[in-house]
Amino acid sequence: MCELLGMSANTPTDLCFSFTGLTQRGGKTGPHKDGWGVSFYEGKGVRSFHDATPSATSEIASMIQGHPIKSKTAICHIRQANVGDINLANTHPFIRELWGRYWVFAHNGQLESFSPKNGIYEPVGDTDSERIFCDVMNYIRAHLPRNATPKQLAEILVKLAQGYAKQGVFNCLLSNGDWLFTFCSTKLASITRRAPFGPARLTDADVTIDFESETTPNDVVSIVATEPLTSDEEWHLYKPGEWKLWQLGEVIAHGQATI
Repeated sequence: MCELLGMSANTPTDLCFSFTGLTQRGGKTGPHKDGWGVSFYEGKGVRSFHDATPSATSEIASMIQGHPIKSKTAICHIRQANVGDINLANTHPFIRELWGRYWVFAHNGQLESFSPKNGIYEPVGDTDSERIFCDVMNYIRAHLPRNATPKQLAEILVKLAQGYAKQGVFNCLLSNGDWLFTFCSTKLASITRRAPFGPARLTDADVTIDFESETTPNDVVSIVATEPLTSDEEWHLYKPGEWKLWQLGEVIAHGQATI
C-alpha cells in the first residue's frame, strides 16, 4: 500500500516538517520505495514534483525538505506499487484541469479490476488510481454545474467514494486548491494545529520543531496522513467510511458513509 499526506491551512505554510517524516517511509522506515510526488497550490497554479526513485534517498525530495515552499493546500504521496510499472507516469499525485482550475488527486489502496466509464479524461499511466481519478473527473464534469459549491461537490464525491470502496481499498485526497476532500476506506489520520502552539517530534526521523516560533496566533494548519507522523501529539483516527471536507484548515463538512 501507499501513504498519503495532505495539508489545509488558512495562511501559506510550508510542508517541510511533515514531508520530512513521510519521505523516510519511502525506503527507510517503510517499504514505499516505488516513487513519490508532491503538489503545492500557489493561487490557481500548482508547483508539482515527481520522482520514480525512493523518497528516502531522492535528491529532489531532499531539496524540497530544505526549501520552504509555502502553500495553503498541498497533497503528497509515496508509492508501493501494486498495479502498474514503476515509472514517472505512474507516480501520484495526478493532475487534471476542470472549470479553469487544476484538480489534484492521490490514492492509497487497490481496485485491481476497475474499469472507468468513457469520457474526455483518460489515464496517461497504467495504474488503477489514475483510472479512478479520470472516472471521478468525468462524472463531476457530466453531473455538476461549473459553479457547484464545495458541499455539492462533497455529496457527489462521497457517493463515488462509497462505490469505489465497495470494490476494494479506497483512501484518497482530492483538491482543486480551494478545498481538500479526504475519504477513509481503511486508514487515515488528521491533526489540526492552532494556538497555543507547542513542540512536536517526528516518529520517523530525529527531528523536533517548536511550532510557536514558526507561526502566528491566528494560524490554523491541518495535516492529513495515512498514519500519524508525530509521536507526541494527539491525532484523530478516521473510521472506515469517514470523510471530511477541509477549507483553510477547518472542517466545513463531514460524515460517515456506509461501505
